[in-house]
Amino acid sequence: MSAPLFDRLAAELVPAAGPAAVSHGVLVLQLARAELLPTAQRLKTEFGFDIFLDVTAIDWLGREGGAPRFEVVHHFYSTAHKLRVRLKTRVPEAEPVVDSLVAFYGSAAFMERECHDMYGIRFRGNADLRPILLYEGFKGHPLRKDYPKQQEQPLVPYRN
Repeated sequence: MSAPLFDRLAAELVPAAGPAAVSHGVLVLQLARAELLPTAQRLKTEFGFDIFLDVTAIDWLGREGGAPRFEVVHHFYSTAHKLRVRLKTRVPEAEPVVDSLVAFYGSAAFMERECHDMYGIRFRGNADLRPILLYEGFKGHPLRKDYPKQQEQPLVPYRN
């Protein structure tokens, strides 16, 4: 990781995000839900993180201490600096919603649909959360740890 850029990111983003860590050469910031959009916008406009790589989630079913069940994880890359940044946002099971990044990165539309399919996380501001990997009528979210593997899904008529 580039020390000057890391120091600048740490100095300017950490007060809003909380403590920063480096994992496998990637800067990792833990954010409150309200800080996701402003931090992503600053990463793109001020720091040159021009590529949105991925969004996924982690299901921490049974996490101790009443911590939120899900963690939504966004990955960014700067082609100018050759660096990656990871943003993590915890969301509770009762309200698994985070803001969409479609306004900043158009490709987020499809990646957020995938995360919604697999984990049931809703992305506020993404107008199209139709299934992208699963079929219409699929019941449940298969990457949640409490998804019943043996569950029968409704049959869908074959379309020509």
